[in-house]
Amino acid sequence: MNKEIHLVKRPEAAPTNEHIQIVEGEKPEPKEGEVLVQLLYVSVDPYMRGRMNDTKSYIPPFALNEPMQGGVIGEVVESHFSGLDQGDIVTGMLPWQEFSTVKGDQLRKIDPSLGPITYSLGLLGMPGLTAYFGLMDIGQPKQGETIVVSGAAGAVGTVVAQIGKIVGCHVVGIAGSDEKTSYLKETLGVDETINYKTENVAEALDKACPNGIDVYFDNVGGDISDAVYPRLNKFARIAQCGAIASYNVPNDQGPRMQMHLIKSSALVKGFTVGDYQDRFQEGFQHLSKWLQEGKLTYEETVKEGFDNIPDAFFGLFTGENLGKQLVKVNEPSQEK
Repeated sequence: MNKEIHLVKRPEAAPTNEHIQIVEGEKPEPKEGEVLVQLLYVSVDPYMRGRMNDTKSYIPPFALNEPMQGGVIGEVVESHFSGLDQGDIVTGMLPWQEFSTVKGDQLRKIDPSLGPITYSLGLLGMPGLTAYFGLMDIGQPKQGETIVVSGAAGAVGTVVAQIGKIVGCHVVGIAGSDEKTSYLKETLGVDETINYKTENVAEALDKACPNGIDVYFDNVGGDISDAVYPRLNKFARIAQCGAIASYNVPNDQGPRMQMHLIKSSALVKGFTVGDYQDRFQEGFQHLSKWLQEGKLTYEETVKEGFDNIPDAFFGLFTGENLGKQLVKVNEPSQEK
């Protein structure tokens, strides 16, 4: 049999076990040009919450009573595709099920010489590329400027913070626990940190950003962003990456931001990493180079077991993870 995780009900607020169900299906058989992949690691990401809604977006919604899907790492156990062999470790967008069949050209073989294979779902995958393009293309940071990162201890935020330091900026990271702010400062070298759960964010920003804010990399939205906008410098740039504070709040509303944008002549640009698909190689090259030079480090929070995928996903919305949240389902055959 083949375990699968289905969306069975669309949530109106925070998703729970009533919305997701683990079911058993049949193990699929690969056809010509396809491979059979066994699941090794699953990435759970905040954007998946939007796919649970039946609304128009940049990516189609999950279908009810069918497997959810996302970025995974798997091992080829049977191949009918000339470019992949049994035992190859691959990554791609696959259903949340123990075994899947997929066309071979929809998978990317992982190069283990670049780092741990799990980095293909983090630092050298979607989160790392999101951080790179959002900061460098939209934020366009200049040496000596001040960068504020919300959700700074997450999969994207930790990379943004480090790139900010690489390019010579004053980096302020906002996170939700003392453990996370300590990690940002002591391990990643962030200049100032703010624990939004215990500090007044507006007052803390005044202390942490004495020269104002030039670049805001926003993973959160909500009250935190409301505190940032009045402190923007002239010609500030805002990379709008996420809004997790609002994902589970229907019809969420907040203070008006337009006057702050006019006064600062600020640029706001929303984006997804798919906007930069034709430039992915550029991002890989920079991230890999910085990793090899020891300028980047990466933290992963790993749960184990296929049945724990839903709990790992739910935990994203309560801030349980430090860095990238993964679920380990199986060991590669060469490590068993």
